[in-house]
Amino acid sequence: MNRRNFLASVGGFIAYETMRRNSLEAQTVPAFKFDPFTVGVASGDPAPDGVVLWTRLTSDTPVGVNEIPQVAIPVSWEVATDESMRHIVQHGSAVATPELGHSVHVEVAGLKPSSDYFYRFHCGGSTSRVGKTRTAPAFDAHPDHVRFGFASCQHYEDGYYTVHREMANADLDAVIFLGDYIYEHHVTYPPTRKHDVDLVVTLEQYRHHYAQYKRDPDLQACHAAHPWIVTLDDHEVTNNWAGMSTSPAHPEENFLQRRAAALQAYYENMPLRRSTYLGPKGLRLYRKVQYGQMAQFTVLDTRQFRTPQPCGDRVKPTCEERERPEGTMMGFEQEKWFNETLSASPTTWNIIANQVMVAQLDIPQNGVETHAMDMWDGYPAARKRMLDFLATRKPNNPVYITGDAHQTWVSDLKRNFDDPKSPIVASEILGTSISSGRNGVDHRPVSDMLMKANPHILYSHSRRGFFLCELTAKAMESQLWTTNEIEAPGGHLAKTASFVVEAGKTGIHQES
Repeated sequence: MNRRNFLASVGGFIAYETMRRNSLEAQTVPAFKFDPFTVGVASGDPAPDGVVLWTRLTSDTPVGVNEIPQVAIPVSWEVATDESMRHIVQHGSAVATPELGHSVHVEVAGLKPSSDYFYRFHCGGSTSRVGKTRTAPAFDAHPDHVRFGFASCQHYEDGYYTVHREMANADLDAVIFLGDYIYEHHVTYPPTRKHDVDLVVTLEQYRHHYAQYKRDPDLQACHAAHPWIVTLDDHEVTNNWAGMSTSPAHPEENFLQRRAAALQAYYENMPLRRSTYLGPKGLRLYRKVQYGQMAQFTVLDTRQFRTPQPCGDRVKPTCEERERPEGTMMGFEQEKWFNETLSASPTTWNIIANQVMVAQLDIPQNGVETHAMDMWDGYPAARKRMLDFLATRKPNNPVYITGDAHQTWVSDLKRNFDDPKSPIVASEILGTSISSGRNGVDHRPVSDMLMKANPHILYSHSRRGFFLCELTAKAMESQLWTTNEIEAPGGHLAKTASFVVEAGKTGIHQES
């Protein structure tokens, strides 16, 4: 064991002993004079026999004020087969510690596959709302269909969470959230509704920030209605961060301290398994979630292990640095895991949950071809390795679902985007935002120009919304639902477009 591993082991042992001691000391439950469950409940990462249940004890107070006693607090939980919680099938107690923001991550096991369950928490004379979750099918099962919604990018100051209200009411097996759950900064124009903190840097500020987002009733409803499978992007920490550094365009002192605080706060506020949190090392977010023989969700992390953006970041002409073979979005360990995971996948569909646009996007500016260096376009060698793998190994029906862009782009992914005859190896559905970008403006001439310069891009749309996807043995149908109004509450969504990928065939097409 080398020095670094030894120190990491010692650090892990100390953290474990601290939490164990706190658990033993958690003997009495305080009698709260307020509701400690104001940020709601959630479930996530469903398995055939269980799911993660989440809540966090908070007090609805200004920044810097916390009425939750800074001690370990027991929280009891129940799982039932009915919403009235009369038929309890599992129950137990967890400990909410101040070291982890009084968050609770219960990994329930012993449940039946493909089944709906209801759950709630109790603490200090208070009871949480009842949440609903659904387990995954057995690994060898052949379900008729799997239905999921996916979305990303929900700047609180840009608008209301009308999209979450609609997703909460949909019949889904899961919600896939692809990043930018919070935004660490305020907007420079008059906000629709205001952040409590203009710039989030410290752990306490991140904790308060998540609580402000999570008190939104529509976001709470969507968490309470479905299990979520989550990954992060940049704004959970800071804009365009990369690995252990900030964006070259936005250098920042003390970034590692801020990064550690942000990643801890993310874990504290998401329905993730306890093994996700690695302490100072960060988070283990890349993982797979299997739904019988129908689908495998391969969840990527394109932030923690990437090399810095080339050419100074932002939208730039290409440079020598952009072409470097050592450039990576996922890190070489995750790249190896990705190849092994998809090679071993037995499922009909391989859905790849990814943060930023994979498809090449040539952006002509004054006769010069430019690229967005924060997307996969900034890492062409890494993208080539990934698409070459898909072309040679041919896992079943790979489809990327992507966020980040605040608009919709639907594309065929080619082994060589510059060769019209190059084979299609996968499809990409890049979904629009929940609220970021406010109502959105339809810049059709710009979209048409970009699609002409990038003929593998088949569709573009600029309004807010989400994708509702259904997988069957024959096809993946993906419906785009959008709204023209998120800057005021009470907007409505309508089906805007529908796309199909047929099993066993490459390419995606729009339904008429």
